[in-house]
Amino acid sequence: MNRFFLDITIALEAILANKVKTLLTALGIIFGVAAVITMLAIGNGARQEILEQMKLVGVNNIIIQPIFDDNTENDNTGEDNQNKKFSPGLSLEDARGIEEVFSSVKEVCPQVIQSKTLIRKGKSEKVKVIGTRNNFFKLFNKELFEGRYFNAYQATHGLPVCIISEQIKISVFNNQNPIGEEIKCGSIWLKVIGVIRHKQVGKKAGNLGLIKDDMIVYTPVQTMILRFVNRTLITKSQIQAENENDDEATAPVSKNYHQLDKLIVQVHESEQLKPTEEVLTHMLRRLHNGVDDFKIIVPEILLQQQQKTRDIFNMVLGAIAGISLLVGGIGIMNIMLATVMERFKEIGIRMAVGARKKDILTQFVAEASLISLSGGIIGVMLGIISSHFVTTITEIITIVSAWSVIFSFGISVAIGILFGYMPARKAASQDPIVSLRSE
Repeated sequence: MNRFFLDITIALEAILANKVKTLLTALGIIFGVAAVITMLAIGNGARQEILEQMKLVGVNNIIIQPIFDDNTENDNTGEDNQNKKFSPGLSLEDARGIEEVFSSVKEVCPQVIQSKTLIRKGKSEKVKVIGTRNNFFKLFNKELFEGRYFNAYQATHGLPVCIISEQIKISVFNNQNPIGEEIKCGSIWLKVIGVIRHKQVGKKAGNLGLIKDDMIVYTPVQTMILRFVNRTLITKSQIQAENENDDEATAPVSKNYHQLDKLIVQVHESEQLKPTEEVLTHMLRRLHNGVDDFKIIVPEILLQQQQKTRDIFNMVLGAIAGISLLVGGIGIMNIMLATVMERFKEIGIRMAVGARKKDILTQFVAEASLISLSGGIIGVMLGIISSHFVTTITEIITIVSAWSVIFSFGISVAIGILFGYMPARKAASQDPIVSLRSE
C-alpha cells in the first residue's frame, strides 16, 4: 500500500511540474464533460416542458375548433359549391351526439369564448369570458383557490354566476375575498362563486388550443348562450346588416355562425385518440352537411411528435459531445505517449533502484487518471454554469440532473484509465539499461 501511495505521489508531482501541458491535455475532457452535461440538461428541460404542457392540455384530450373564414376567395369550383352548402356549425347538439355515440369518450366539454370589459366599482379590465361545464376544470387540471364550482341547477338553468381567475381577484378585488360579490361583464352582471388558482401557460399555448389564464371569467355554458351570445340565432339586426351590405355592394363580412368556439373530447385511453379522431371527423362532416368548417387537434400526439423530434436532436448533440470526450481521451493518450518518450531516463532510474513494472504502470495510469479526474471536475462545473447561461440567454429550460453529472464524470475517469493504460504499459515494458543510456 505504501508503494501504491508513493506511485500516486510521484504521478501528482509530475503533473504539478508541467501545469500548462496538463491543462492543455485536460481541455478535451473539460469541454467534452461540459458539453455532455449541457446537452443532457437541455434534453431534460425539453422533456419537463413537454410533461408540463401535457398537464396543461389535459390527458387524452381532443380539441375541436370551428373554421368560419368566409372572406377568402376559392379558385376551385368544388370548394365554391361546398361554401354554398348550409352547415349548422359547431354546436351543443354536436356535443350531445358525441356523448351518445362514442363509447370511447370519457368527457365532452363545450366552450364559448367572448372578449368583454369587466367593470366593478369604477375599475375596468379586459377579460375573456368562457362559457363551459364543470368538467373543464378537471380536464385542464385547474384547481380552486377558494369558493366552489357550478352546481347542477346553476349549470342547467344558466344562472348568472361565475368563477374568476386569481389574477382578476388581485387586479379587481385588491386581493380581498370576492366570493358573493358581483361583477359586470359587458352588459351582464355575474355573481362570483369561486376563484381558480393561477397556472403559467407556455408560449406555444395557442398551438395546443390553450388560453392564458391571466384574466378569465368562467361561467356555465348555458349562461353564456342564454345571456351573452348564441350565434345560431338569426336576429333582426343581422338581417338589416346583411341587407345594407347588399345595397352597398360590399364584400360580405366574415361571420362566426358556430354556437361553440371549442369542443373538448376526452377519451379513456391514449390508444383511442387516433381512431376516435378519425371517426369524429366523419361524424362531424356528416352533421355539418359535408362542410369542413372545423379542425381537430390532438395535443398529446403533437407533443409526443415534438418530444420525439427533440429526443433525436438531443441524441445528435449528445453524440457530438461524446465525440469531444473521445477526442479528449485520444489527446491524453498522445500526450502520455510523448511523456513516456521524454522520461525514459527517469523510468530507468526508478526501475534501477527497485521500482517494479507494476509501479511504473501505476504511476503513468495515475497521471492520466488524475488529468481526467481534474478535467472532469472542471468540466462538471463548466457544464452547470453553461446550462444556467443557456437558460438566461435563450430562455430554454435546462435541468441538470445528478445522474447526468455522475455519468459524464464517470466517463471522464474511465477515459483517463482506458487511454492512459497503453502509454503506461509502454513505460513499464522498458528495459532499464536502455532507459539509462537514453539521452
